[in-house]
Amino acid sequence: MPFLSRRLRAALLATASVTLVAATLPAPVPLGIGDPLFPHLGNPGYDVLAYDIGFTYRGSNTEPLDAVTTIDARTTEPLERINLDFTRGTVRSVDVNGLRAEFAVEDEDLIVEPPGRLPAGVPLRITVRHTSDPSGDRNSGGWVRTADGLAMANQADAGHRVFPGNDHPADKAYFTFRVTAPRELTVVANGQRVKRITRGDRTTWTYRTDHPMATELAQVSIGRSAVVERTGPHGLPVRDVVPAADRERLEPWLKKTPGQLEWMERQVGRYPFENYGVLIADTLTGFELETQTLSLFERRLFTEEGFPEWYVDSVMVHELAHQWFGDSVTPRTWSDLWLNEGHASYYEALYSDEHDGRPQERRMHDAYIRSDGWRADGGPPARPGAPAPGEKISLFRPVVYDGSALVLYALRQEIGRSAFDRLERLWVRRNRDSNADTADFIVLASRVAGRDLTAFFTGWLYGARTPPMPGHPDWHSETPARQR
Repeated sequence: MPFLSRRLRAALLATASVTLVAATLPAPVPLGIGDPLFPHLGNPGYDVLAYDIGFTYRGSNTEPLDAVTTIDARTTEPLERINLDFTRGTVRSVDVNGLRAEFAVEDEDLIVEPPGRLPAGVPLRITVRHTSDPSGDRNSGGWVRTADGLAMANQADAGHRVFPGNDHPADKAYFTFRVTAPRELTVVANGQRVKRITRGDRTTWTYRTDHPMATELAQVSIGRSAVVERTGPHGLPVRDVVPAADRERLEPWLKKTPGQLEWMERQVGRYPFENYGVLIADTLTGFELETQTLSLFERRLFTEEGFPEWYVDSVMVHELAHQWFGDSVTPRTWSDLWLNEGHASYYEALYSDEHDGRPQERRMHDAYIRSDGWRADGGPPARPGAPAPGEKISLFRPVVYDGSALVLYALRQEIGRSAFDRLERLWVRRNRDSNADTADFIVLASRVAGRDLTAFFTGWLYGARTPPMPGHPDWHSETPARQR
């Protein structure tokens, strides 16, 4: 029987007339936490501590999976209703602290009415029995259909297309995945495998994370896969997941990861998670993704001749750098996205400089030339414009990649390489497993530099025009055509 604290039990008994009270409540409506770019994403009133998500996959990647999602949380304010982000699935039942609850679906919210008003500060266990449908538009995110199964691509706001939850990076939580699939298939997920049980023609795989994770970074791979294991720095387990038929063909790429891990550790310090690896999926997404401990890549990146080796190397390092910047240190709002993509692009460029003879300074100069145009098209780095309607992925535009790496390059020019490197290490160490925002970065940078950098960052992060580049007075940005 689910545990109910004495305080919660008393609260439920005190609301014996809940049926009559519920009838007077206003109609259920979608809610959000007011993110500047995704105002209806996330939900107020509770903090998720852990997800336990079970999927049953029957062998077809176009048919809904049966699923049970259990959410352990704590209320942060009194609640008469609990809003969860969820869409693209059928809800069969909802229990709250062991008691059956009424629910409604409005827009992309699952709105639950618990059997009694919940006070602030009490444990909350929500169990949702539902389906998880992978048959929708692949460009909208969530489940990604591969040649032999499924994978996940939940950025920016597509985790709730797979499972119900608080789908905003500000609410990180621990995850357990329990996936049942035909025994001839392999299942891999974030974190470490803790159990595998085969009964008849089906196997249930259980994975658990050692560190909290944002919903957008969840990953489950189901398919005819080979899991290639090796050791990284300090004995770190490295496990790569690839189509079984491509195991030998992909080895030249897979064996690069330990060296890339060592290089990143020299830049910013110890790798922050329990393991790492690449998931190479036979699918077309148009992007790669830093899902926590298991970065998602398209197969074609490694098998088509049109991608030169230096480019593939840099993309691998980009997603690896995200494990520090974005995964371990996660933004508080989506407007802080520059902290993720700017850092990953900065280290991608630095790696190409040191390993492939492609100078970072030249790349930053090229970015500077285009920077005013990027700001005009997409907003400044720390105040990006909203994504186009129905095209959430359009948030990921040049100004948050090289346009934001340019901010970090300018900062290094401003405070010097030694102070910059010290700042980077402090940033990931102090904010490990937590959320941080632009204001936090400015405060820490000022402390490391020994002077107030507010004016510097105001221009570089929020200005409509790109400020002069420290140390490069000869650099000039092209004025966008419509501003001439």
